[in-house]
Amino acid sequence: MLCNHINPTRLISPESLPADTAFQAGDVAVFEVLEIGKHTQLQSAGRNLSILPGDQLMCVFGTRYATNQFEGYIPAQIQDEYHLLGGGGVVGILESTHTKYEKEGPTRLKLIGIAVDLKGQIINTIRERKHSIKKFTGKEAFKTKVILSLGSSMDSGKTTTAAFLGHGFAKKGISSAYIKLTGTAYPKDKNLAYDLGACVSVDFSKLGYPSTYLSSEAEILNLYETLLAEVNSKNPEFVIVEIADGLFQRETRMLLQNPVFMSTVHQVVFSAGDSLSAVHGMETLINWGIMPSALSGLFTASTLLIKEVKEYLYEKQDLLFMPILNLEDLSLGRWPEIQRGYNLLQA
Repeated sequence: MLCNHINPTRLISPESLPADTAFQAGDVAVFEVLEIGKHTQLQSAGRNLSILPGDQLMCVFGTRYATNQFEGYIPAQIQDEYHLLGGGGVVGILESTHTKYEKEGPTRLKLIGIAVDLKGQIINTIRERKHSIKKFTGKEAFKTKVILSLGSSMDSGKTTTAAFLGHGFAKKGISSAYIKLTGTAYPKDKNLAYDLGACVSVDFSKLGYPSTYLSSEAEILNLYETLLAEVNSKNPEFVIVEIADGLFQRETRMLLQNPVFMSTVHQVVFSAGDSLSAVHGMETLINWGIMPSALSGLFTASTLLIKEVKEYLYEKQDLLFMPILNLEDLSLGRWPEIQRGYNLLQA
């Protein structure tokens, strides 16, 4: 997906590279598929591409943090074998895997060559788009209203919540945009948000990043500013910003505990997979000084789980009126709009 507009002048074979060559995030290379594992397809900007052993793929080096799938890193030196870490074409070396994928493992690749330009430099997607990056000031956020879509973990419902929230806004004639700020490159999330009604939908890969895992705080804040500037050209009333993975993931925690970043946020919606993660995720946010505007996520598919959470909220009294929104509620536009952000608790 990240290589759609890349036209390498030539390839440098791994045998021609110095033994101590250290690849960087965003470096472009061509690989041969050795064995199919978890990923049987690559998702391009247009459609899913089925892959088979012997196929040659243009991909990028990057990291991956996915608690329900793979953990992977960029190798410190040239390897005999590489692994497809994500369906968007991110390649690295597998460090750990969820037990459900231990048997099939990752799709295994062989490096054919590193893509270089006319000057003989390795083509790097991050470097190619570096000129587009704006320095974070926070000004773009105040041109709209930012709603953060957070979750207790991977697959807790953050993306679906964000997309259906945008759908509800569209039904009410309210313009909203979608940004996937962190995670691993995969166009499915932003495509869903756009299909359901976002006036514009973008993610970090637009700026050349195959992944944001292990990026610096400054890098992510700059991505935030730049992507907001992109969607603000459409003048949305709301911008729904999804942050990947759970609250304790490195980049997520880093952003949520940054008071300058949080000062740009209007509201927060928190998604959870079950009642316990809903309750304790909300408590974690409150301890960090963040009050969600609503709870949502996978747990709202179960009447009993909703009941458990409501019983807890009733006991707390001060959280008695916390909205719990399922997909139908979000789709019907039952979002608790407020005049000013109250997600940051007063000290």
